[in-house]
Amino acid sequence: MSSVRDIRTRLPTATAVVVIAVLSLTACGDGSTSGKYAKSGAGSGHGGDAPAGQGKAGIGDSGGSGNKAVVCGGSGIKTVAAPVNRPVNHMLLTVTNTGSAPCDLYGYPAARFGKAQSVPPVNEDSKPRVVVRLAPGESGYAAVNLSATDGSGTNGRTVKSLAVTFQDRAGEDTSWAAHPPLPAKGLYVDDSLSVTYWQQSMDNALSW
Repeated sequence: MSSVRDIRTRLPTATAVVVIAVLSLTACGDGSTSGKYAKSGAGSGHGGDAPAGQGKAGIGDSGGSGNKAVVCGGSGIKTVAAPVNRPVNHMLLTVTNTGSAPCDLYGYPAARFGKAQSVPPVNEDSKPRVVVRLAPGESGYAAVNLSATDGSGTNGRTVKSLAVTFQDRAGEDTSWAAHPPLPAKGLYVDDSLSVTYWQQSMDNALSW
């Protein structure tokens, strides 16, 4: 009888142990599941991370270019032509990068005045050591010597239009040209016409 009582007495305890064990396992199961969803949630939150990574790649592309510079030209730049007081008989070409990516100004401007069939030669002494690179919003410059200061130039005439063609990495003219307006009265030019290479600063451009 004593044995029977002992078994009956222990049964509730054993049952309780089993119940506790089952509850513990269930709790662990819930914890795992919660952990899985937490990771999944973080993954979704980092689902913002994947695009962020893509965003960085996109910056590298920058609409196809990003931090990798493109050739300056097309709708990504603004070109202005303005006569200057000094040096005399000179004009300054200013190109501003209006795009979202850096752009490179290669070589020099092929500046065609009026109905001219040819473009002015470049002053080789003005060639910079490195390519002029413009960050968005920055400007590059080139000077144009319009006519001889001593009046020795030949074929003098007044021009009222200008087309500026840009060069590519190979030094070849691109198919795109800017048409910055000239003063209403036009500009006097002669066969002394010449241009400088593109420069990083206005001072450098006007020093030739």
